[in-house]
Amino acid sequence: QERLVESGGGLVQAGNSTRISCTASESTFSKYTVGWFRQAPGKEREFVAVINWSGSLKYYADSVKGRFTISRDNAKNTASLQMNSLKPEDSAVYYCAADPVFSLGSYYDTAKYTDWGQGTQVTVSS
Repeated sequence: QERLVESGGGLVQAGNSTRISCTASESTFSKYTVGWFRQAPGKEREFVAVINWSGSLKYYADSVKGRFTISRDNAKNTASLQMNSLKPEDSAVYYCAADPVFSLGSYYDTAKYTDWGQGTQVTVSS
């Protein structure tokens, strides 16, 4: 089981950028699929982006496509989410999640992921 810790985020002005990262405790992280999800107050947790173990497959929610970029550095047991052109509606707690298996049919499903971080707040001011 991976222990995941998110970092970064904070308060950002609309139109600006920020980067959040997820660091894992185990080297087996390099073989895991990593997903980013977010949850705004009163809303369901939603899929943002996913990357497979090698970085060869990346998928994004339509709401962030073209603005966010997911990446990973397996040598450092980290995955990151670069967020550009931020909007107030991007404000949420962002969570990273990991799972040993990549599935085209369920990478967007929170129930698929076995390990979760504690989340990091991103607030975009208008």
